[in-house]
Amino acid sequence: MNAAALNETTRRHFFSRCTMGVGSMALASLMAERASAVPAPASNPMQPKPPHFPAKAKNVIFLFMAGGPSQLETFEYKPKLTEWNGKPIPQSFVEGKRFAFMDSSHRSNLLGTTRTFKRYGKSGAWVSDLLPHTAKIVDELSIVKTCKTDLFNHAPAKFFMNTGSGQFGRPSMGSWVTYGLGSECDDLPGFMVLQSGPRGPRGGAVLWGSGVLPTTYQGVPLRSQGDPILNLSTPPSVRQAKQRELVDAVRELNLKRLVETGDQEIATRINAYELAYRMQSSAPELMDTAGESAETLAMYGIKDPNESSYARNCLLARRLVERGVRFIQLYHTNWDHHGGPTENLQKHLPEICQEVDQASAALVMDLKRRGLLEDTIVIWGGEFGRTPMGEVRENTGRNHHIDAFTMWFAGGGFKPGQVYGQTDEFGFGPIENPVHVHDLHATLLHQLGLDHQRLSVRFQGLDFRLTGVDPAHVVKDLLA
Repeated sequence: MNAAALNETTRRHFFSRCTMGVGSMALASLMAERASAVPAPASNPMQPKPPHFPAKAKNVIFLFMAGGPSQLETFEYKPKLTEWNGKPIPQSFVEGKRFAFMDSSHRSNLLGTTRTFKRYGKSGAWVSDLLPHTAKIVDELSIVKTCKTDLFNHAPAKFFMNTGSGQFGRPSMGSWVTYGLGSECDDLPGFMVLQSGPRGPRGGAVLWGSGVLPTTYQGVPLRSQGDPILNLSTPPSVRQAKQRELVDAVRELNLKRLVETGDQEIATRINAYELAYRMQSSAPELMDTAGESAETLAMYGIKDPNESSYARNCLLARRLVERGVRFIQLYHTNWDHHGGPTENLQKHLPEICQEVDQASAALVMDLKRRGLLEDTIVIWGGEFGRTPMGEVRENTGRNHHIDAFTMWFAGGGFKPGQVYGQTDEFGFGPIENPVHVHDLHATLLHQLGLDHQRLSVRFQGLDFRLTGVDPAHVVKDLLA
């Protein structure tokens, strides 16, 4: 080799070309795995990893109500608000505050609810007549009434709730959790997404993306019709043996390239091929609910097991937990009840509550009776709440509100039968125990055995975390 060629040769080139070098030995070792019936990838990034400290939970199901449910029609009983209906909110409440829309569509007159509230359970939690099934399980729930977020428009607020940042391209919660813990399921992705409602959530696939983490940790959407996952089925003209030969050949080429470059995205590609091959049998089996009893289907409110619905997705979420999937997220739209012709409080809020109420409660109780709730955190909530004031629209509605909204948690070491936090007489803001989104993230990770300050990845000179750089705290009062 001449001097010019030597100057252009890197250490990586030397190792890959040297017959007895470490690159060739590593490749030979990796390719020796072909002797197994289903070859294992070079290193499985989804293999279970030890937590930072002993965990209280192993799995998460996030029931995401996309659009911002009105806490004032569901969990926040405010008789003073009804008493002041139609009157201007006192200036002291709104001075210096920012709202989603500061034009003629927004007004400062208070809007009382027409819903009926009652206390339920030993906790005495207030729940409205819109959620009769949830009312029956309040002693299983930890209801947080003082959640706070930073962003008041849908897509950025969804990003913030799911990734800890309003900026595009940050890792989602499910990605962070699988990055930190891996998955206990070998033939399904560790992070899966199910959708229901009239359309997808604003923000789209970025909400379950992996951002700066390797793409192996991104969420995989399950489809309700056709193939559970796009392009999963083998064409009828391709025999299984031929397909296996193709997967093996592609794997060997990728392994060679992995040794040459060290690019972790190639390791992701190798695992994606192998996982897809295994999912050709596991995914259809997951979606086949024929073995579920009639009692279970009725419990969830499923009339047709083959019909796509939020209720069926809740049942699938339980089945995914049983198979060891680490993080499952359900998105149900549309909760954006401003008061327009298709999104108002009188007609459309009761309809969407009816779509989710029975199945959400059934999921919690089904997990409990199967001994799964202890290890599974169930979360219910949206990206923000709604204002105590009404809007000037065709019908009655409320605007976006970031200062106080309600979410509930069940299982996974969260204290059951408690109502946490208190808001003022109008439900405008917290007067005790505010809980920021980053605090919720820190608490969720803590229950999974992960320190939110230690769970980070370095990218372009910065250390990225789910909880960002601002202070975040584990809300220990929420925990059993």
